[in-house]
Amino acid sequence: MADPRVKSVGDLATTHLFDIVVNLDPRLNFGAGPVGQRVLFGAAGGSFEGPRLRGEVLRGGGDWALFRADGAMMLDVRLSLRTHDGELIYMTYGGRWVTPQDLRADMADPARRLQIDPSRYYFRTNPLFETGSQLYSWVNDVVCVGKGYLVEGAVAYKIFEVL
Repeated sequence: MADPRVKSVGDLATTHLFDIVVNLDPRLNFGAGPVGQRVLFGAAGGSFEGPRLRGEVLRGGGDWALFRADGAMMLDVRLSLRTHDGELIYMTYGGRWVTPQDLRADMADPARRLQIDPSRYYFRTNPLFETGSQLYSWVNDVVCVGKGYLVEGAVAYKIFEVL
């Protein structure tokens, strides 16, 4: 029996917000702690570009990732973005990166990891934004989803605004 409180609200729709590439500093491995292995992938810069938003990723943020015992990575990312016209936007997201067991050896090999088709692993994020900029205040009220993949010396995402 269907719950009468459940309403039809339609399917989710998205629109492309921007593509982002985050250059990475050498990782800092904090080791295996009580909840998993913590690793910092520091942001060394980068860029983002889309139809309504473009600019640079500032140095100093990063991903305080946690590797679970089953090999999945839980993301905890904080980034500072500067738009092409000088406005600052704070971007934060969690997410999951799940690599199937049969791909883990290749993903651990720097020479082979970039050759793996991103559709073979699950790398998803949920970006949110904060800014005091009047010009970009609309980003304070959007929820996004992202699909991640690896590029040389960096991580990249396609970011979509949920409408």
